[in-house]
Amino acid sequence: MPDRRLEGLALSARPLGEHDRLLSLISEEEGLCRLAVPGARRPRSRLAAAVPLAHLTLQVSGGRGLQRVRQLQVLHNYTLLGERLETLAAAQSLLELASLLVPEHLPVPGLLGDLLMQLGRLEEVVRQHSPNPEALAIAVQGSVHLLALGGYGLPLQHCARSGAALQPPVGNWEWRCSLLPGEGLVVGALPGARVVLNASEVALLQRLPRPQLPRRRDGSLLGPEPVWLHLLALLEIWCDEHLSRRPRAWRLLRRDGPDGPGAT
Repeated sequence: MPDRRLEGLALSARPLGEHDRLLSLISEEEGLCRLAVPGARRPRSRLAAAVPLAHLTLQVSGGRGLQRVRQLQVLHNYTLLGERLETLAAAQSLLELASLLVPEHLPVPGLLGDLLMQLGRLEEVVRQHSPNPEALAIAVQGSVHLLALGGYGLPLQHCARSGAALQPPVGNWEWRCSLLPGEGLVVGALPGARVVLNASEVALLQRLPRPQLPRRRDGSLLGPEPVWLHLLALLEIWCDEHLSRRPRAWRLLRRDGPDGPGAT
C-alpha cells in the first residue's frame, strides 16, 4: 500500500516497545487513528515531535494492522498552554472528550477544526493573561460544540416533556429548569433532577452553540465562575449518561477539587 499524507492533532502518545511511541491522532479525513512512531523516544529522533497537543502533517505507511509514521512536520505546537494549569486542564479535557466522541477510522466532519479553534482561544488566554474563568468557559463551550458534532448534543431549545419552546424568562428568579439525563431539559424543579438551572443559566447555555463566547458589551465574559462550574457539572452528568465516561481533566477545572459538583 503506498504511503499517504495525514494531517491531524495528536491527542496522546504512549510508550510502545523500547524506543517507539503509540500516537493517537484525530484527523478530518479518517477520524481517530492509532499509529506507531518508530524511534520517537530515542535521543535526537526526527520523529520526537509526535507528542500530545501537536498539530502535525504525517507521512504514513502500511496496510492492515498498526500503521507507521515515516515522516512528520509540525504545523503548530500548543505547548504554550502548559504555562497555566487552567489552560492545560481545559485543553486536555477537550482532547479527552474528542477521543470519546470520534470513532476509529470514521471521520466526524468539522470536529478537528472546532477543536483547533478552541485550543487557539486558550493560547490567547495565556498570552493576554486573562482571568481563570476564561479557560473554564472555553472548556465548557468547546465541550458543547464537540458533543453536538459527535452526535450527542444537548437538546437546548425545547422542553423534553412538553415539546414547548424553551424560553427562559431572564430576571424571573423563581423559574427553574431541570436536567433529566435520559430525556433532556424539562421546565420546573423536578424531583430526582440531577441539575436544576435558573433562567439566566439556561439562557447562557443556549448561547454556547454559537461560534463566539458570550460576552458583555465591554468584552468581559458573561456569567460568573460559579455559573460556569454549574454548567460543567451538567456536562459531566450528560457525558456519564450518554458516553458512560467523562474527561478526567474536568476535575482539574473545578475549584472545589475532585469531590465537587458532578463528581462520583
